[in-house]
Amino acid sequence: MKTTALSLIIFLVVSRIAVAADYVPTKTRAPEPAREFRGAWVATVHNIDWPSRQSLTASQQKAEMVELLDSAASVGINAIVFQVRTECDALYKSQIEPWSYWLTGSQGKDPGYDPLQFTIEECHKRGMELHAWFNPFRSSSSSKSVKRSNHISKTHSGEMLSAGTQVWANPASDYVRNRAISVMVDVVKRYDVDGIHMDDYFYPYPRSVGGKMVDQFDDSRSYKAYRSKGGRLGLRDWRRSNIDGFVQQLYTSIKSTRKTVKFGISPFGIWRPGVPNTIQASLDSYDHISADSRKWLRSGWVDYLSPQLYWRIDDKPHSFMTLAKWWSGENVQNRHLWPGVASARILSSDDRGRPATESIRQIDITRSVAANRMGSGHIHWNYSAIGNDRGGVRKLLGQAYAETPIIPASPWLGSSAPSDLWAAPKIEGNSVVLHFRASPDARWRLVQIREKPNQRWTTLRMIPASQPAMRLNALPYEIAMRNISPTGILSEQTVVQLK
Repeated sequence: MKTTALSLIIFLVVSRIAVAADYVPTKTRAPEPAREFRGAWVATVHNIDWPSRQSLTASQQKAEMVELLDSAASVGINAIVFQVRTECDALYKSQIEPWSYWLTGSQGKDPGYDPLQFTIEECHKRGMELHAWFNPFRSSSSSKSVKRSNHISKTHSGEMLSAGTQVWANPASDYVRNRAISVMVDVVKRYDVDGIHMDDYFYPYPRSVGGKMVDQFDDSRSYKAYRSKGGRLGLRDWRRSNIDGFVQQLYTSIKSTRKTVKFGISPFGIWRPGVPNTIQASLDSYDHISADSRKWLRSGWVDYLSPQLYWRIDDKPHSFMTLAKWWSGENVQNRHLWPGVASARILSSDDRGRPATESIRQIDITRSVAANRMGSGHIHWNYSAIGNDRGGVRKLLGQAYAETPIIPASPWLGSSAPSDLWAAPKIEGNSVVLHFRASPDARWRLVQIREKPNQRWTTLRMIPASQPAMRLNALPYEIAMRNISPTGILSEQTVVQLK
C-alpha cells in the first residue's frame, strides 16, 4: 500500500513537471463538441457486407474487417451496427447457439477466433461505437444452411413456423421469447458492446396476393391454446401483445444487466398507412408484422429508434421528410431518433437511379428534426454502399461529415459527470504525447486542439478511456481534454497551452 501511494505521488510530481516544462494550464475554453450518431449497418446474413465469402481463413476475415473499419472511419462513420445473430446462430462464442453458417459455410464450425470480440476492439481503437445487431425470431433464412443438432429448429422443432421459404421461431412461445432475451443479455454480460440492436423482423412479413397482404404462416394452434386459457384478445391484438411484452421485457433485462448499454430497434419506416394522412403503404406493420413501434417509442422502451425511412424526400406517399417529422413528433420521451437512410439504393434502377445527393439531403433532414435535443443521428443501409463508393457518395459524406462529433448523450441512463481528465503532455521531437491519468468512471476521452491562437478548434475522434496515452503528430498551441461517461456526459475541461 505504501509503495503504491509513493509511486502515485512520484507520478503526479513528474507529470506536473512535464506540464510545466512543455505546456501550462490556461483559462481558455474550447467550444462544446458537435454530437451526432453516424452509423452503418454491417450485415452478415448471405455475406451481404462481411465476410465477403464463407471460405475465408480467420486472418483473411480479420483483414477484411480491418479494411472495412478503416474505410468507415476515414469517411466519418462513428458507429457500426454489426449483425451477430442472423438465424438463431452466433457470430461470437456462445454456449446457447451454434456458430453461424455465414462465417465458415458450416453451421457450428468454430472460425478460429471471436468475430464480435475482434470487431469491438477494432471499433473502439478507431473511436467508433459497436452495437450488436440481433434478429430475434428468424431461425432459417436459407436452405443452404444445414442446421446443427443444438440449433433451436432441432431442439424445439414444435416451436417452428414455416414462413414461405424461411422458418420462424414462433413469437407466441414463451420459450422462444425468453431465449432471444437470454441470448442478448448474455452478450451484454460478456462483451463490451455499446448497444444492443434489433431489426424489423418480428412476425414474418406477409406476401401479396391479388393486391392483399396474406400471412405466410399458421399460428392457429398457439392462438387456440391462448383462447382456451381464457384469453380474450383478437388474433392480431394477441400477436401485438406478444411482441410488446417481448420488447418491454428485453429493455428491462438489458438495463438490469448493464444500464448504460443502449437498446435500439429499426422498425419498418411507416407505423401505419395513413399516418400521417399523406402516407400510403401496402404493408401495415402494426397489423401485418405486429410491430407497434410508435408504442415502444412513446413508452420509452427503447433508447433509440431507427425507422427505416428508405424512400425519397419527394416521394409524397412515403416522403422521407414527412415521416421523419412525424416520428420526431411522436418522440414524447425525448429518446434518440436516428432514422435509417437507404444509401444502398443509390443508382438503383428500381429507384430511378437515385443520386448520392439524396442521402446527403436526408442527413440534413435528420439534423433539422433533432434540433434542440441531445444530438442528431442516422444509420446507413448498408455499409457496402459506402465502402464501394456508390455514386460517389464518399466524397459527399466527407463534406457532410467535415466536423468530427461525439455520440449524443443519453442522460436518462445516467446523468453524472465523470472525473476531470488530466494528462501530462510531453514533447518528443515534433510531436506531443499525452499521458493520461486513469479514469475508471469514463468510457471515452475527448481531445480538441488548435494550432495557433485565435484559430478554430479541431475535435479529434474519441479514444477509449482505457488507452493510457495518445500521440499528436504536431505541436498544437492549445490542447483541451475531457472525459466522457458511459452515457455521453462530459467532464469539465482541462486546457493547456504551449509554453
